[in-house]
Amino acid sequence: MTSQTLQIDRLHQLALTTADLEHSTRFYRDILGLSLITSFDPPGLAFFQVGNVRLSIQKVDEVEAASSVLYFRVQDIVAATQSLKDNAIELEREPELIFRDDQGQFGEAGEEEWMAFFRDPDGHLPALASRSKP
Repeated sequence: MTSQTLQIDRLHQLALTTADLEHSTRFYRDILGLSLITSFDPPGLAFFQVGNVRLSIQKVDEVEAASSVLYFRVQDIVAATQSLKDNAIELEREPELIFRDDQGQFGEAGEEEWMAFFRDPDGHLPALASRSKP
């Protein structure tokens, strides 16, 4: 038997759970601005396009907030967090400098990476991430 190396070409889909599919759909579509692909209710699924990755929201009886964080890339973190605030979304952490990429490890050398954190309707902790020159 010949062994082949597994070759994953990209991240395809992430999934979160929700207690209220309609509320979460409004949150991710109307507040975060994600493109709703489709929803199926029943059984209680909504799919959003985020760049080349699909986000699945699945209705369950009891939600346990994910211990992982979804980081959404934005161009202007100040404007993006103001949009959240304008939609009555409270920030867990205001925009803050996380990393200055002096070596260009994650993009252009000298760029700063900023992040802000907030909660979705089910207590999951998404974040906004932005890179910019100082």
